[in-house]
Amino acid sequence: MTYPETLHYLFNKLPMFSRIGTAAFKKDLTNTIRLCESLGNPQNTFKTIHIAGTNGKGSTSHMLAAILQTAGYTTGLYTSPHLKDFRERIKVNGHLCNEQFVVDFTERIQPLIDEIEPSFFEITVAMAFDYFAKMKVDVAVIEVGLGGRFDSTNIITPELSVITNIGWDHMNMLGDSLEKIAFEKAGIIKKGIPVVIGEVIPETKQVFEDKAAGSQISYAQNERYVVGWEYEHHQLTVEVAEKRSDNHRHYQLDLPGIYQTRNLLTVLEAAHQLYLKGWKTDHATVQKALAHVKPLTGLHGRWEVIHHDPVVILDVGHNVDGMAQIKEQLELSDYQHLHIIMGMVKDKEIDAVLQLLPRQATYYFTQAQIPRALDAESLRLNAERFGLTGSSFSNVNDALQNALSHAHKDDMILVCGSVFLVGEVTM
Repeated sequence: MTYPETLHYLFNKLPMFSRIGTAAFKKDLTNTIRLCESLGNPQNTFKTIHIAGTNGKGSTSHMLAAILQTAGYTTGLYTSPHLKDFRERIKVNGHLCNEQFVVDFTERIQPLIDEIEPSFFEITVAMAFDYFAKMKVDVAVIEVGLGGRFDSTNIITPELSVITNIGWDHMNMLGDSLEKIAFEKAGIIKKGIPVVIGEVIPETKQVFEDKAAGSQISYAQNERYVVGWEYEHHQLTVEVAEKRSDNHRHYQLDLPGIYQTRNLLTVLEAAHQLYLKGWKTDHATVQKALAHVKPLTGLHGRWEVIHHDPVVILDVGHNVDGMAQIKEQLELSDYQHLHIIMGMVKDKEIDAVLQLLPRQATYYFTQAQIPRALDAESLRLNAERFGLTGSSFSNVNDALQNALSHAHKDDMILVCGSVFLVGEVTM
């Protein structure tokens, strides 16, 4: 098979969550275990860091990968979903995995695919582990796809587990309460392996305490706090104090979203715990890495500026907590008028997201080109109930061109609401 033929096979033969939703999510690790056993259990040949959470796990994963790269380690990074290129899911030191490897791996594993009929995600996890082993990485940062307990990535025994936060998302699969969602995310905690919890609330703390019995647990918000920050020209500088010593340090982030101040505290505690275990993640290394996360790792879609005059921003925020963070960012931003291009998938809390959005904006409702996408006109009609008015467009790039034709040079255009929508922007 050629590389395009291989991608067509992977995307169309295997159950894929982005296309069909819950039917692709299996509450069972049997297939992943079987796949990895057939490959010689490559996940056992390198060290790992495992990251779960409702929001922020992608940014946190990339920041930790940048720190480890800066420290001199050959670093693998597995994340999902991808925005534009399938190989974004599997990187080593910021470089996409090789196209020929994807072809060769798929052809090699095809007989087993025919036998056990794994999901797309199960195959990509096994592919990532095999690639990292072949590249002889020192460490791989592994982002959970969905939940934690039954996520295909949960066959690793990491150096450190990280749970960024717990919020309302994927309730149809993870549970209808924060406690139930926390229980699923806490499934990545392993006995004897330290765990860092980024943000904790009364409803979830006991869940983590129960699951972490016998493991060291650290709460990032109990160790440090943000003294202040400056957000100017889409750049973010953060002052952080340590609660135990009251030492103050400044960090310049090339990920400018204000919500990164929360992720920063999680990353700093994770880096500290790794330092205590002998990793070279000292303060100077952390500070250097955080200023260059995007070029080191290739992260996109987090309050990413892709155009000026007018400014066009992409953000993959798509659930209630993510949209609340976007709302906070908008309140701190300068613009003459706001244009919001948005699309959502059917299984999100659509009303809860819409009621957070500002009415003083012009809306361009659209949809990603996947079956799970809510059609643009239905989204527009639903948004009208919340005083959000605008037009509907069949695809995001038509919506963006329309917004650009109507925007003043001092306006802001924001594309948000779906990872898949952001990934289809071709500007």
